[in-house]
Amino acid sequence: MRTSFLAVAVLATAALACARREAAVTVAAYPGERHLANIRQLTFGGENAEAYFSADGQQLIFQSTRDGRTCDQQYVMGIDGAHVRRVSTGTGKTTCGYFFGGDKKIFFASTHAVDTACAPKPDPSQGYVWRLDPYDIYTANADGTGLKRLTNNGVYTAEGTLSPDGQTIVFTSLKDGDLDLYTMKIDGSDVKRLTTALGYDGGAFFSPDGSKIVYRAWHPTDTALTNYQALLAERLVRPNRMEIWVMNADGSDQHQVTSLGGANFAPYFTPDGKRIIFASNYKNPHSRNFDLYLVNLDGSGLEQVTTYPEFDGFPMFSPDGKKLVWASDRHGEQLGETDVFIADWVP
Repeated sequence: MRTSFLAVAVLATAALACARREAAVTVAAYPGERHLANIRQLTFGGENAEAYFSADGQQLIFQSTRDGRTCDQQYVMGIDGAHVRRVSTGTGKTTCGYFFGGDKKIFFASTHAVDTACAPKPDPSQGYVWRLDPYDIYTANADGTGLKRLTNNGVYTAEGTLSPDGQTIVFTSLKDGDLDLYTMKIDGSDVKRLTTALGYDGGAFFSPDGSKIVYRAWHPTDTALTNYQALLAERLVRPNRMEIWVMNADGSDQHQVTSLGGANFAPYFTPDGKRIIFASNYKNPHSRNFDLYLVNLDGSGLEQVTTYPEFDGFPMFSPDGKKLVWASDRHGEQLGETDVFIADWVP
């Protein structure tokens, strides 16, 4: 049967779409984004975020709702956007993947032991809140085989990242009744609680030399504390107020870096360890207009990095400090679509 011109065009368009999903596309920077050069879009469609480099800088692990999923699974791809493959079970809900063990292994958080279905979305009458789903942390080989459960808390235990020496995981857990930061060895032993103040402490990353930890925190008081604890009892948290904090890797010298207002999150040290890059909506705290900013460790020298008027977040520098990966709504085919982007970093 002869194929019509329209059918050929449809097939060609579909083939192009598939090709685009397996290769990076160069996109333009927005005015004022002087630190970003040679920007490439690595994912196309759905919600894709929290992309983190392998130790050799050649791969990324990220979470995505691709393939028609209603909640996140973990995927790995090359830094050119090619060879995307799922490495989590395909059941439950996952978050916060990371490479370890010389890039031969990964860890991530998943709810699949409690429920293989996606967790229900929060009641919209509560306003903008996050569900504190019953994640635990799992390890696996880099291809997803050999899955092993690392923690067995049965409550929110996630947001894990790795120390530069590859020996320690820092993570957030509700296991002691509040959202606090902990460390443990990569085999799950020697668990230590780092934070004790009431409120949300999370999203932690080590400094390049492993001596410090940067994180987001909100320690409410008075009525705000009562509201926080009421939501926590329902396994919910309202993340609209957070600031950037730093502490020593052993939990000492905890101190606040930013006092901007709004939601400040996803902090990461610059390659020299002297500044922090993070996401913030402080200019319009009730909006989705998050941009990336740089700040000195003492809170001075605030500098805006991205200028796209919607969401930019989850930044991470490559191990050699030459690239930045982050998630953004820019160039989405639909409103609210979030994709992974990578750029050459211009100091």
